[in-house]
Amino acid sequence: MKLLTNFVGVAVFSAAAAVMTAQTNEPLALDKKVLSLAAARKIVAASEAEAKARRLGVVIVVVDDTGNIIQLTRMDAAQVASVNVGIGKARTAAIYRRPSKDFEEQIKNGRVAALALADATPLQGGVPVWIGGKVVGAVGVSGDSPQADEEIAIAGAKAIP
Repeated sequence: MKLLTNFVGVAVFSAAAAVMTAQTNEPLALDKKVLSLAAARKIVAASEAEAKARRLGVVIVVVDDTGNIIQLTRMDAAQVASVNVGIGKARTAAIYRRPSKDFEEQIKNGRVAALALADATPLQGGVPVWIGGKVVGAVGVSGDSPQADEEIAIAGAKAIP
């Protein structure tokens, strides 16, 4: 009897798994674009050129789509505290797939619950990097005014067509 019960259990499980797989036809693996080190260096170079044109020293951080750092540059005149802020801005833009400014705006407009978002730095200066309609990473800039930080980040993101 126990053998029959085990057999029926395995058969039911196998049938359910086959039905679920057949019904969904979903792939078991996905192909996705990822930022290369060369792309991250290109983003940093474009951001750094914009910062130099403005005579500013900032921290520039490029992360992948999961928020992990690919490249970080602290220009000579940048304050040390901007390192962690730049990382936070970049990670926010990458994992939430939108500019970090969006969260700053939400808070300014009274949605203080945005302060509770996991791993979010609600400060202007982080922007996503898009390839083929998908976020593949982000760039975060910190060290000057919020507007300047964002404009420098945008200059970097635009380096990737």
